[in-house]
Amino acid sequence: MTKNQPHPLFKLATELGPLIVFFVANAKFNLFVATGAFMAAIVAAIIASYVVTRHVPLMAIVTAVIVLVFGGLTLFLHDETFIKVKPTIVYGLFALTLGIGLLLGRSFIAVMFDQVFNLTPEGWRRLTLRWSLFFLFMAVLNEIVWRTQTTDVWVSFKAFGVLPITAIFAACQMPLIKRFHIEEATAEASDSERGITGS
Repeated sequence: MTKNQPHPLFKLATELGPLIVFFVANAKFNLFVATGAFMAAIVAAIIASYVVTRHVPLMAIVTAVIVLVFGGLTLFLHDETFIKVKPTIVYGLFALTLGIGLLLGRSFIAVMFDQVFNLTPEGWRRLTLRWSLFFLFMAVLNEIVWRTQTTDVWVSFKAFGVLPITAIFAACQMPLIKRFHIEEATAEASDSERGITGS
């Protein structure tokens, strides 16, 4: 199925919108109301993304499923621990998936992030290792923040801290991407070597 290319602001809105909803609902009500609103916003963002682009990135789908599971546990058991530990689970799962892929000699980073650029096998390996370590770092950071800070501080960190940290890290990978970038003519060979095609 052909993917449509939405305006960059649309992509930003679908990624940041649910977090803003989460932050505002927590400020006006409490974490449990915010969790329900966050779950609804995540579903709305997924639907909007599919309607506009006819495609939803794998990473967004996995994140949405975990949000719904842990958000549901938070509301059902009335225990805020579940929604707070959710990012740790998401980051840990991504780090583990990328790490296992490296051990198997395969790079799952392009599939996970729905990338549009092409790299050499060495470039994919290095990028995968970096993102795996980054996700591990974010999992540890989330644990430190929610266990040592108030709920309001953790919500603010989740809404306004995670995205800038991730954006800065992603920007820092551009030199590596440019260094190992290959032209479209040789992309198929690179895809097969990193284990994305034919699997």
